[in-house]
Amino acid sequence: MSHVSSSVRRIAATVLAAGAVVGAAALPAAAQDGHHQRPRVEISRVQADSPGRDDHSNRSLNNEWVEITNTTRDGVNLRGWTLRDDDGNRYRFDNVRIAARATIRIHTGNGRDTRTDFFQDRREYVWGNRADTATLRDDRGRTVDTESWGRRHH
Repeated sequence: MSHVSSSVRRIAATVLAAGAVVGAAALPAAAQDGHHQRPRVEISRVQADSPGRDDHSNRSLNNEWVEITNTTRDGVNLRGWTLRDDDGNRYRFDNVRIAARATIRIHTGNGRDTRTDFFQDRREYVWGNRADTATLRDDRGRTVDTESWGRRHH
């Protein structure tokens, strides 16, 4: 009888230890799912309505922009990332590196890219003045951040 209870105790201890290991391994994933962290790279500001008249001049087009901020301590390469509006207009980032805790601005019109300013080289406005959504997706197509304004009436 002592032999049986000793085996049962050993089996029970093994099962409990295995359960503790599985539980500990699952805990970080469960804890992570419960918290909605701020995105590492986010849409920080949108100037959807270019100041002044919408005269389609390059100056007016470039006064329509989206700012993207890297909130981390490390630089992030945005190669393959996209910025999109509700109508499906898409800007694809080439080899764009955003420095740690830095902000870049994506202008609608034509221009020469710098470290902080990038240009979509479009001749038409992208962002809806009254309502739209800017969606930033990573190189795997996962939504990183969205910024919406106004209300769309369908």
